[in-house]
Amino acid sequence: MLKKKGFKGILMLSMVVLLAFAAACGNNTNGANTGSENTGATNNTATNAPTEEAVKLSGEIKIDGSSTVFPLTEAAAEEFNKEHTDVRVPVGVSGTGGGFKQFCAGEIAIADASRPIKEEEATACKDAGIEYTELSVAFDGLSVVVSKDNDFIDHLTVEELNKIFVTGSTVATWKDVRDTFPAEPIVMFSPGADSGTYDYFNEAILDKAGIRNDKAISFSEDDNALVQGVAGSKYGIGYFGFAYFEENQDKLKVVPVDGGSGAIAPTYDTIKDGSYAPLSRPLFIYVSNKELERPEVKEFAKYYISNIGKFAGEVGYVSLPDEQYATEAAKIQ
Repeated sequence: MLKKKGFKGILMLSMVVLLAFAAACGNNTNGANTGSENTGATNNTATNAPTEEAVKLSGEIKIDGSSTVFPLTEAAAEEFNKEHTDVRVPVGVSGTGGGFKQFCAGEIAIADASRPIKEEEATACKDAGIEYTELSVAFDGLSVVVSKDNDFIDHLTVEELNKIFVTGSTVATWKDVRDTFPAEPIVMFSPGADSGTYDYFNEAILDKAGIRNDKAISFSEDDNALVQGVAGSKYGIGYFGFAYFEENQDKLKVVPVDGGSGAIAPTYDTIKDGSYAPLSRPLFIYVSNKELERPEVKEFAKYYISNIGKFAGEVGYVSLPDEQYATEAAKIQ
């Protein structure tokens, strides 16, 4: 009898242990599935810690648009890829307008933009069923530059810049701009018409009259080509984002601009406080809402906004206030 009771006790204890083990396995299996299904959709906030396989991201996030925003997005893409090695993030530079054309055609997930989306571009996106989220990422100071060899320009007024660049201008030499300048031909360099920098300069300096298009001016969507053009001509002048001046200070000289309150040069402080007027501007990325449903895109957008303030200073731009980044991050949720 004692042996039978002992055997029964052991048997019952074994059954309890087996049942507990089965329940534990069932719970673990369900937790793993939940983590896998919700990766990206809940941004890895499942109750149980997901496995490494569950949170591993892959795929491709195509980005194109502004050459001004390119250094910011490239920096974010490179750092993001260090954490998510199976996600490809190619970044193109077709200009803000070129980026929006691809974006509204559903060809890219994110558009870099150095200006807000235009009404006709927004309409094109709406007609194509593309809904999007606009995210502010940094400030820029559109910089007017001349060669380091230029020894006669100490500043230019908005009116003088208008006289040089506006469509229909008959200005040919620097002396035509200001009597004290030399009678040497002006060589101009400008971003192309698909560039948001072109649009911003046209609006802020030329009052939307348009930029001249004659043999005295060269256009390029590649800001590095503009840098080389201006640097190589003592009598050249051009304009582009502050980061490209910062990177090439050894061969370029920035021109302080007088917008009516005295000549002010672009610096981190004058861009951030808006005193570098009228050429301080915000920069943006536009993210397709449909693409945001992909976990890798949502995670990249979150990473971008969380880290771009740090990257901005590293690549020559001015970060937004922390509270604004918090506002932008809330849009992604």
